[in-house]
Amino acid sequence: MARPDRGGRVTDDDRVALNGQISRSSFYAGMRVLPKAEREAMFAVYAYCRAVDDIADDIDRGRSDRAAALAAWRGDIEALYAGGPPGRASMVADAVAHFGLAKDDFLAVIDGMDMDVAADIRAPDVATLDLYCDRVASAVGRLSVRIFGMTGEPAIALAHHLGRALQLTNILRDIDEDAAIGRLYLPREHLVAHGIPGDDPLLVAADPAIDGVARDLAALAHKHYAHAKAILAESPAGYLFAPRLMAGVYSKTLSMMEQSGWHRPRSRIKLSKAALLWTVIKVGLLR
Repeated sequence: MARPDRGGRVTDDDRVALNGQISRSSFYAGMRVLPKAEREAMFAVYAYCRAVDDIADDIDRGRSDRAAALAAWRGDIEALYAGGPPGRASMVADAVAHFGLAKDDFLAVIDGMDMDVAADIRAPDVATLDLYCDRVASAVGRLSVRIFGMTGEPAIALAHHLGRALQLTNILRDIDEDAAIGRLYLPREHLVAHGIPGDDPLLVAADPAIDGVARDLAALAHKHYAHAKAILAESPAGYLFAPRLMAGVYSKTLSMMEQSGWHRPRSRIKLSKAALLWTVIKVGLLR
């Protein structure tokens, strides 16, 4: 991920590295069609999110070290909005000034990362999982919709539903990867309902009944996708190719996972280039 220089700026080399990372994601096509100011702002928000996410996921570092690193980022964001030296948060300074991005949303992302750092998340209750999704995904959505030119209740609702849909899809895609580092995001109530005891990530991931739990969560994700797509169908003002593409690609990926199921052996589901291209074309025609 792009690392800021000592002055907190993202260098040209950083931009090249991060652009390569983004270009391998489905979001790249959506970003490419944005005007320069919006594209640069999204680039900055993406870099910020990658920076704090990398801290939370760096399990080779101790928890106290990671917590301190996140606290330092929190201080930089506070300084940016207080008019002081923003340190590394200078990477989002232009985006904040140009689009009026909210401090609370940047801090919410850090709050979400703190949840992963404080202790490995293992079978959270539904309310805790929803809070986690709000912080690590819907908060990013709230930053993004302002850059896309959306305001008011439709913008907040889109961020709410699409953020949760995308995060739930990621959780269902990454069950084995998360279990390998001691994390389990599947909600406790659903594990109990399907007769899966305990919260050991590796044991839960190996339990045949996990397919039923995953399908419950997939159904919830589809409801969020439906709400998000209904909002987008109203054609609110703004540059909405990117969220339309994300909704299209990720909901299709989720449907493919459902077809494959979550019984072992599981394989990581990914859209083919042809399917991705068709989604880009379809979304483009609906603009």
